[in-house]
Amino acid sequence: MSKIPPGLLPEGLRDRLPPEAEAAARLLRSIMDSVASYGYERVSPPLAEFEEGLVGQLKSDGAQDLLRIIDPVSRRTLALRPDITAQVGRIAATRMAGRTRPLRLAYGGEVLKLRATQLRPERQLLQAGAELVGSDSVAAASEILSMAVDALEAAGVTDITIDLTLPDLVPTLAAGPFPLDPGLVDSVRAELDEKDAGAIAALGADAYLPLVHAAGPLDMAMERMRAIDAGGALQSRLDGIAGIADALQGRATITLDPTERHGFEYQSWLGFSLFGADMAGELGRGGSYTICHADGAEEVAMGFSLYLDPLIDAGLGWKEKKRLFVPLGTESDLADRLRSEGWRTVAALTDADTADGLDCTHQLINGEPEPL
Repeated sequence: MSKIPPGLLPEGLRDRLPPEAEAAARLLRSIMDSVASYGYERVSPPLAEFEEGLVGQLKSDGAQDLLRIIDPVSRRTLALRPDITAQVGRIAATRMAGRTRPLRLAYGGEVLKLRATQLRPERQLLQAGAELVGSDSVAAASEILSMAVDALEAAGVTDITIDLTLPDLVPTLAAGPFPLDPGLVDSVRAELDEKDAGAIAALGADAYLPLVHAAGPLDMAMERMRAIDAGGALQSRLDGIAGIADALQGRATITLDPTERHGFEYQSWLGFSLFGADMAGELGRGGSYTICHADGAEEVAMGFSLYLDPLIDAGLGWKEKKRLFVPLGTESDLADRLRSEGWRTVAALTDADTADGLDCTHQLINGEPEPL
């Protein structure tokens, strides 16, 4: 096996250098402060857990995204977390099971995916979010979405778009007004996700065809959804979406794709994706789901996750550099005062040190900062 060149990192992993690393920290702090203003308390799960426990927390196909290692202490298989949401659910169901509901928790940290995607070649990502445990009501959804918009705005994102979906719509209709053979439910859901009207008709699910054309801007989509005669089965959901839109008060563009399912396999009545102007791909997603307790009981929850890497790559969180060169012999009281005023002082250690050489933007002249 050939020797690995110095500095070479595994595919999908990277170093963040100045000023990107500072931008990342600044964005994470901004989002966490925004979430904290809603009363959400931060938790910090470990980077790795026992594989068996983490697999049990990941409800969709997330188990396929685990990078596994052998723990030399316990001699059991550990898995590095690909997502923090499931870990927060574990904390809520175990160590904080006795806390009064609804329980408001926030988190931020690194996750590691086994494989990258075409849109995001990185496997190590910075994730932040919030979970409201104990409620999945319209009021809970409105709070979560309002908070997500606030957090993105605090990070500098503009022209935010929220794409809503109804992940369990097909099973709900199949068990009621539009009956389907249980063996066909997954096939119909898949074809609706692909918007393949011909395949849906071939499955004998003609009643579901109007859903194909119900995706689009919220007003148009809601009108088409309300026109579907489902015996009232859709009314409460659509009324809930209308209430959520009212709570956002025009702060974001809202669209509705009622049968979008990819990435929402474990969500219940509501799912959503978040987008920003001039940014490729999703900035985050969330929705309603359930947390499983040790006794088998399930608890409803609502939350969102944001991925900060697209924000950093777009230049958000960056701050104008102010590095002040402090020559030898400068009194410490003066340097202390300058730092208290917001300057980043770079002290000379030898007579050979210069402001240019130490990448400074300003230098001291007669005790006052002057630009280079």
